[in-house]
Amino acid sequence: MSTSGSTRAPGTVAGGVRPAPSLPWAVAADAVAAGLGVDTAQGLGEDEAAARLARHGPNELRAAPRRSAWRILAAQFQSLLVALLAAAAVVSAAFGQWVEALAVVVVLVLNAAIGFATELRAVRSMEALRQLGRVHAVVRRGGRAMTVEAEALVPGDILLIEGGDVITADVRLTSASKLQADESTLTGESLPVGKSERAVAEDTPLAERDCMLYKGTSISRGSGEGVVVATGMDTELGRISELVAGAGDETTPLEERLNRLGQRLVWITLAVAALIAVSGVVAGKPVLLILETAIALAVATVPEGLPIIATITLARGMRRMAERNALVNRLSAVETLGATSVIFTDKTGTLTENRMAVDGLWLSRGRVAVRREGSGPAFALGGEPLEPGSAPELRAALEAAALCNNASLGERPGRGAPAGTGDPLEVALLEAAARAGIDRPTLLERQPEAREEAFDPDTKMMATAHRRAHGDARPGYRVAVKGAPESVLAVCTHVAAEDGSRPLDDAARDAWLQRNAELAGSGLRVLALASGDAEDANAELARGLTLLALVALRDPPRSDVGAAIEGCRRAGIRVVMVTGDQPVTAASVARAVGLSPGEPRVVRGADMPALLHGDDDARARLMAADVLARVSPEQKLALIRCYQESGAIVAMTGDGVNDAPALKRADIGVAMGERGTEVAREAADMVLKDDRLGTIVEAVRQGRIIFDDIRAFVIYLLSCNLSEILVIGLASAFGAPLPLLPLQILFLNLVTDVFPALALGAGEGTSDVLARKPRDPREPVLAARHWRSLSAYAALITLAVLGAFALSLGPMGYAREPAVTVSFLTLAFAQLWHVFDMREPGSGVWRNQVTQNPWVWGALALCTGLLLAAVAFPGTREVLTLARLDPAAWALVLAASLAPTLLGQAGKALGLGRVA
Repeated sequence: MSTSGSTRAPGTVAGGVRPAPSLPWAVAADAVAAGLGVDTAQGLGEDEAAARLARHGPNELRAAPRRSAWRILAAQFQSLLVALLAAAAVVSAAFGQWVEALAVVVVLVLNAAIGFATELRAVRSMEALRQLGRVHAVVRRGGRAMTVEAEALVPGDILLIEGGDVITADVRLTSASKLQADESTLTGESLPVGKSERAVAEDTPLAERDCMLYKGTSISRGSGEGVVVATGMDTELGRISELVAGAGDETTPLEERLNRLGQRLVWITLAVAALIAVSGVVAGKPVLLILETAIALAVATVPEGLPIIATITLARGMRRMAERNALVNRLSAVETLGATSVIFTDKTGTLTENRMAVDGLWLSRGRVAVRREGSGPAFALGGEPLEPGSAPELRAALEAAALCNNASLGERPGRGAPAGTGDPLEVALLEAAARAGIDRPTLLERQPEAREEAFDPDTKMMATAHRRAHGDARPGYRVAVKGAPESVLAVCTHVAAEDGSRPLDDAARDAWLQRNAELAGSGLRVLALASGDAEDANAELARGLTLLALVALRDPPRSDVGAAIEGCRRAGIRVVMVTGDQPVTAASVARAVGLSPGEPRVVRGADMPALLHGDDDARARLMAADVLARVSPEQKLALIRCYQESGAIVAMTGDGVNDAPALKRADIGVAMGERGTEVAREAADMVLKDDRLGTIVEAVRQGRIIFDDIRAFVIYLLSCNLSEILVIGLASAFGAPLPLLPLQILFLNLVTDVFPALALGAGEGTSDVLARKPRDPREPVLAARHWRSLSAYAALITLAVLGAFALSLGPMGYAREPAVTVSFLTLAFAQLWHVFDMREPGSGVWRNQVTQNPWVWGALALCTGLLLAAVAFPGTREVLTLARLDPAAWALVLAASLAPTLLGQAGKALGLGRVA
């Protein structure tokens, strides 16, 4: 079935029985049952049920394949940078450079181990959220009721339905008594929907098919029977599951950027190797020397530390987000929210609490506002506190709301969950009465219920009769009535007032009806409360009543949503509501949470196809909408594609089954952990464990910080590597001895480069990170300005190293080995001091995000110790081909290594060398 009016037929049954109608909601119930070859009074026989189960298969959805440990491990090697490192290791091994090859392999293994451990833990945590217990259903088979596992249901089964049941298949109702279903997870409808067995038109949207029940929804009240018309993947829920599977995983912006960077490094490596080979041959140099130089340059070109530092930075970001109640299941998705430019959010349960609450009561003297929770006056009239004890008509209305009610209050089972059981609307009425000190059980002890007329969809009213309290002089029974305002007003003759009651004439009745229309037009659910007298409990209850009040109810916005939306607005991120609910209701919630500065612009799902396929103005109108209402799962997918094609990075939040395809298709899907359905969590990249939209704002902040950190250490690493390339390349071009040897370069890349870069990746970001606009999704990790900056840094370092090398060989008269040691140490320390060049222009020289990062100072201390140890210990000196230095050489090293940083800081003072 689909919201557009089509469905799969469950198939032909044995013996040539006709298949069920393809649109069962548009056909009489007996015709549907006949098409499925079942007698509703008897149900299927056991043999026939078994045959159908064999034909149709179990009533279950295809489970998403579990990400095995091997798949997670293999994913760690699916990177161009990793492939580049592997190629460098192979080349080194092929030419007998076994130490260099082994060192690169160690890097690859370490990178994979860290990424594997972090991602495996996250994936298994997500899978733990998805465990659900087994569900059973009551069916009629062979003329008797029996309980079967939901997986055993087949088309043609007669399902027996009671309040509280979870619907486990798509069902065409054959009978219904006061039946209501909660379909919010499927349609986004925030209120329970009344059900009946009457057929509806073929083109009726899913949310309005009153004669159908759908897999994944639940019964809030009443009872009924129905014939199963679809099971498993043939259900509406199964169709949505197929949309989820077809939506496909999206490559995150970070993955795309790092891949593009890797591609550039591949070409740079090939170009450098070719240049050295050609120049060496032309110069007539020995083949062995050319080979040694080429290997040194290849090692210098590849940033061995980049993959591992990126992995550790993302893993740290994942951990920080988990501490802030955002569980991410893929490393690369950590950064994506930082690039997000638009968030599509569901309404029910995401912007609202997914529970009803009394917004106010309209008495004859005006609106009484109701405070749901907290201290302060529970009721206020015109801004002034109003005590129910001093307002008889208010107390009478609240007592009627408690008496004409089948719900009960209890302990709140979870954050934001209803504080009771039963119809959410009736729970809300009991909560309002409780604020006035009215307890239904206590009230019933004094005024026992003698009779109930349950809610009737035809009269749209419910009535109860109660014995008068002991000592009440009035004879007979007290009548309490609630229902649709137009229905209740039709049987009212009086209206309650401060001083008693007064007649309700036609003009007054019209005024109340107009008030009802205004309240409903603002997205509120409106009920009327009335009371009366009856001499006999069996008499007609709904006549000659006194109108007490109109009650306005709403699904209240979550308390933190307004601040979260404002936070997104400051960060340059649009928040758009996409819901299956009514336009009026959605617009009311949008106004309440401040979704847009002015009146929210609303587009209906029915109008979306024309706008999507229209001209540029039509698409612009669609993309300018703040609210999209009555939207189907397919339309959500089309909307996301539309935004992505325009260059936006899209995040989608949701908790319902109907959100799952869009969660999968978005650049990052964000599911609610407390309220979210298993299907939504399955499709999401991130789960908010506290269901707070404000957690997304914090995730955006963390995502932006992570990208800034990644960009900073990429600039740092590549400027260090480029300086190594220039040092070797220029020395080779001028026929000078090599200032650095391959193993020395590898030592720098794996030790002294990695720790400062790791420290940069642990930065806490700048205070203005949420004040910026989202990054251009087409911008690479390194834009042209960054390449210019890192080239300038590399040039300064290169000049310092070659200058120190030339002084060592020339005026200072050192042999080649001590001179190479001078150039090695100059380059090493210049790279360490270079970390201070990563501060932002305009920030203080002494107080900035680099100098205030304790990890930076720890990294510098560690690397300095490692460099001194490499020179001091004979074993490392021999492996790295280093020599002991005299004080003059150390002075040269210190002066030459500091020079590039001092010049770099001068450039910062002039606003040059941007990092972000």
